[in-house]
This record gives sequence, structure tokens and C-alpha cells, in this order.
Amino acid sequence: METEQALAPHRRTPRIPDGSDAGPPRRGPERIGAFLTVLTEQPISLYAAAVLRIGYGFLYLVFLLREFSYRDEIWGPGSPWTPELARQLFDQTGWLSILTLSDSRPYFETCYALALVTSALFLLGWRTRVVSVLFAVVVASFHARAIFMTDGGDNLILLMALYLVLTACGRRWSLDARRTRRRASARKGESGSTDSGAGEFRHQLAMSRRTLTAVLHNCGMFVIAAQVCFLYGSAGLYKVQGGSWGNGTALHYVLNLDLFRPWPELSLLADEHDVLIAIACYLTVLVQVAFPFVLFGRLKYPVLTMLLGMHLGIAVLMGLPLFSGAMIIADAAFLPDRFYRSLGQLLRPVGRWAHVGEAGASAGGGEALVPPQPTPSSQ
Repeated sequence: METEQALAPHRRTPRIPDGSDAGPPRRGPERIGAFLTVLTEQPISLYAAAVLRIGYGFLYLVFLLREFSYRDEIWGPGSPWTPELARQLFDQTGWLSILTLSDSRPYFETCYALALVTSALFLLGWRTRVVSVLFAVVVASFHARAIFMTDGGDNLILLMALYLVLTACGRRWSLDARRTRRRASARKGESGSTDSGAGEFRHQLAMSRRTLTAVLHNCGMFVIAAQVCFLYGSAGLYKVQGGSWGNGTALHYVLNLDLFRPWPELSLLADEHDVLIAIACYLTVLVQVAFPFVLFGRLKYPVLTMLLGMHLGIAVLMGLPLFSGAMIIADAAFLPDRFYRSLGQLLRPVGRWAHVGEAGASAGGGEALVPPQPTPSSQ
């Protein structure tokens, strides 16, 4: 996340007018003031929020499409866990689901189609403020309807869908962002005088809205980061208590569970390397326990790389792609926005720059060949 970069300008030692140092700063009050300034002035990690939106929207869309043939047995009226049983459980747990409002099959098919459309729109970032709420309702409804058929991936997607409602996850890499850019370009050509009183009122209203959006977004991103830290920290501390993780044999037993062996031959091949299995056990515990303590340094990059490899191994060897995908997307929240801007420039089609360059050359502006650089306000 971008918190350490945002706080950097506030850490300079103040100077008095004659040029001498004013002495050591009051670190406590200054840091609190800097934190409040960052919290209220501008949203942080907008690209990371966009990656979370795209990742979870795509993941849930693929999940619903993957289970399309089995939708009635899992969530529909034909499920062994009938809608009536689900409603009885909801009376005890307080859960809610739009899927239990009616037992008719046309209603269920309509809800499923709307869930697919909502996931796709959330992925694309269309009317994100409203669609993010609908996406959270969809995830919560499908999760509650088949509560006994969920895993860790479903739980994490549900939490992240709720947290993303608070964020401005549609500010980057979305249809909303493209529409905003087009409106800004159209306003540049407009001219005319406006009433000063009305203009001042609109300005104050826009500033209040901007502050509220920044506070909600930053709080949402902090909660997402805290959730992932608690997840890894608790998982690592729980593993420390087990003797099988201490002696390096835990993964041996995992690889021999028939329930989590989609490819038995591959699991047996991996289980033959005892030393590598033991090293993987120790690294898993070490990385998970250390994760919350390495977030604000460069050590987080090798840690995130090891976590990526761990989750890919879980997806392949244990057959849990939904859980692994949800964790990989959550880890992406800790990469800085400069990483995503660089990645976006690398993936941007070369033909677009060629077209811009030709247009600039025809107008006599050779500088159009240079891609536009992000302004500090966009960071």
C-alpha cells in the first residue's frame, strides 16, 4: 500500500527563518497529524483497489460459470439442502439470502442470470458504487444459501466484497474511469459565466464529497490490509502449535489425503522429496508469521513471491483454485500503485501510442510520442 510514500513529505525536520534547525520534531503529534492528513485528503492505493475489484469480480464470475451445470443441486430448489431448511437455519443464524425468497425455478434462474451480469459489471467497473453493493448482496446470498458447501475461498471473497463497497475501486481501470476522463475532456471546451454563489456552494459540496470518499476508501483499504494480516498471522500461529509442522511432516500428510488429491500421481511425486517437504513446512510457517511485520519494507516483495508460489501449489496439488485465487488477489493489495502503473504501461497496446504519435506529428506536436506521466494527485 501507499501509506509510507504518502507520509514521507511530513517527516522532514522543520527549520526556523534564520536557516537553523528547529530541533527534533514532536514525532507523536506530527505522525498523528500526517496520518489524519493522508486519511482525509486523497484516496490511497487506487490501483490496488481496482485490482481487487477486477480480481474478485472475475473470480466469482468464473466460479458461477464453472458451477452452471450444477447450480440447481447447489443453490436451487432441487438442492438436498432445500430452501425451507435454509430458512430454518437463517432463523437461528440471522443470515439472509435472496435465493430463498421464492422456491420457484424461474425465480432462481433469474437470480442466477442477474448474479452473472452483476459479477461481469463489477469486473468492468460500470456504475461501481451501485454495482459493488449488488455484488456484495450476490456473494452473501449464494454463500448463505449453501453454507455447508463453502471453503476458505468463499469466506474471503465474501469479506472482501463487503469491504470493497467502502472503497473507490472504480477510479482506475474501469468503465467509470473512462467515462470520467471523457467528461473532463468535454468540460475543457465549455465556457461561460456562472453565478458565484452557486459555484461556491457546488465547490464546497464537491470538497465535502471528496473528503468523505477519501475517508471511506482509506478506511476500507486499511481494513482489507488488516484482514489479510490477521489471516496470515493467525494461520501461522495455529500451525506453530501443531507438532507435525514443527517436525516438518505436515505437508506429507496433506499430500496423502484422498479428499485433496486431484492428481494422485503428482502428489506422490512431490511427496518423494522429504527434505523439500520439510523446508516447505518451515518456510510456510515462517512466512505466515512474519507477514504482518514486513509490510513496510522491501522484504515484503520476496515474502509476497513465496506466498504466490505457496498458493499456486495449493491450487494445483490440493485442488483448491478458488481459495488460492482469493488469497493471491488479496495479496495484491500490498503492492504499491507505482508497480501497477508500470505494469499498465507495459501492457498498453503499442498501436495506441503510434496512433497518438501520428496525430501529434500531423498537428506539429512531436511530444505526443511520449506517454502521459501520472500526476502526483493521481497517486
